[in-house]
Amino acid sequence: MPAAPSIHNNLQLGLRANGTQFSLLVLINAFVGGMVGIERTVLPLLAEIDFGLASKTAILSFIVSFGIVKALANLFAGRLSDRIGRKRVLIAGWIVGLPVPVIIIFAPSWDWIVFANVVLGINQGLCWSTTVIMKIDLVGPQQRGLAMGLNEAAGYLAVSAAAFGTGYLATAYGLRPQPFIIGIIIALAGLFSSIFLVRETQGHAAVEARTHHNDAPSAAQPSFAHILLLTSWKDRALFAVSQAGMFNNLNDGMAWGLFPLYFALHGLSIGDIGILTAIYPAVWGISQLGAGALSDRVGRKPLITLGMIVQAGGIFLFILTSGFWMWALGSTLLGLGTALVYPTLLAAIGDVAHPTWRASAVGVYRLWRDGGYALGALLAGSLADALGLSWAIGAVGGLTLLSGIIVATVMYETLPGRR
Repeated sequence: MPAAPSIHNNLQLGLRANGTQFSLLVLINAFVGGMVGIERTVLPLLAEIDFGLASKTAILSFIVSFGIVKALANLFAGRLSDRIGRKRVLIAGWIVGLPVPVIIIFAPSWDWIVFANVVLGINQGLCWSTTVIMKIDLVGPQQRGLAMGLNEAAGYLAVSAAAFGTGYLATAYGLRPQPFIIGIIIALAGLFSSIFLVRETQGHAAVEARTHHNDAPSAAQPSFAHILLLTSWKDRALFAVSQAGMFNNLNDGMAWGLFPLYFALHGLSIGDIGILTAIYPAVWGISQLGAGALSDRVGRKPLITLGMIVQAGGIFLFILTSGFWMWALGSTLLGLGTALVYPTLLAAIGDVAHPTWRASAVGVYRLWRDGGYALGALLAGSLADALGLSWAIGAVGGLTLLSGIIVATVMYETLPGRR
C-alpha cells in the first residue's frame, strides 16, 4: 500500500512562489517597527519635560526594561515557534502590545513608562522574531539575504516614519497624547492582519529540511541547551554574529536614549531633533534593501565587518563635529553601517542553523542582540552621568569598532558556496 502523501508536498520555497504571504509579513513587520518608532523622538524628552528626570541613567531605564524583556521574549519566541507554530506566537505578541500606547498616554509617573516598555519588549520580541522566522521559512536558502533585507527595511523605515511623525505631532500639539494615538492604530492593524490574513509557515521549514545540505551542525534535533551554547560560543561564525548583534544594538540603545538629549543640549528644536532621529533609521531601512541582496553575492563576513566599522565612524562624528548638517551626516553613516550588518547577521544565522532548529537559533541570536539595548542604556547612562554625554557616546563608538575587529578575525564565511 503506498504511503500517504505529505501535507507539505504542495508547498514551494522561494520569494516568487510565496509573494503574497511574504508581502503581507513585510507589512506586518512595518507595523512592528512603528510601535518602537513612536517612542524614538518623544520619550527621552518626556522624561525631562513632563517627569523632571535629570539622571541620564534614570531616563534610559525605559530602554533597559525594554531590552531585557525583548531579549528574553526573542528566546522564547524562537523555541515556541518550533513547538506550537509561528502564527500563534505572532498573534500573542500583538495582543500583548495593544495596551502600550494607552499606558504611555495616561502614565501618571515614570514607573508607568518603564512598565509600558516591559510590555513593548514582549510585543517586539514575539512579533519581530516571528516575522523574521516566517520569511526565512518561505524563501528557502537561495534569497535569504534579500528576504532579510526586505524584512528589516520595512521595520526600520516604519521606525523612521513613526519617529518623524511623532516629532511633528509633538511640536504641533505637545508630547502627549497625540503622538501615541498612532500606536493604537498600528497595534490594531497588526493584530487583525495576523489573525485573519497570515498563514502558518512551519510546513515550509519542513520542506527545506528534507533537502538541507548544511554539514556544519548536525541535522539531528539538538537540545535547547546545546543550541544556546552553539549559537553563543561554540560555533565561531554564530559567536561572531551574536556579539556583533549585541554591540550593534548597544549603540542603537545609546542613540535612542542619548541623542535626543545631546541634540537638545546643543539648542536644537524638537522638530530638528525629530528629523535627526528619523534620518538614522530611514537610511538604515532603505539601505537594507540592497545590503541583504548584496550579501547573497559577496558573502556575509565582509558586509558585517565593514558595517560595524562604518557605524563606529558615524558615532565618532557626533562628538568630533557640531551642527545639524554634520550630525545629519553622522546619522547617515550610522544608518548605512547598521544596514550592512542587520539583514546580513540574520542571513548568516539561517546559513548555519539547520531548518529543524533554526527558529531556536534565531531566538538565541536575538537574545544577545537585544540584550545590547539594556547593556547600551546602562553603560551610556552611567558614563553620561559620570563623565558627560560626549564621553558616553565616544565609548560606545569604540566598542562598536572593537566588535568589527572581532568579526574580521574570528568569523568564517557562512554563505553556501563561499565557505
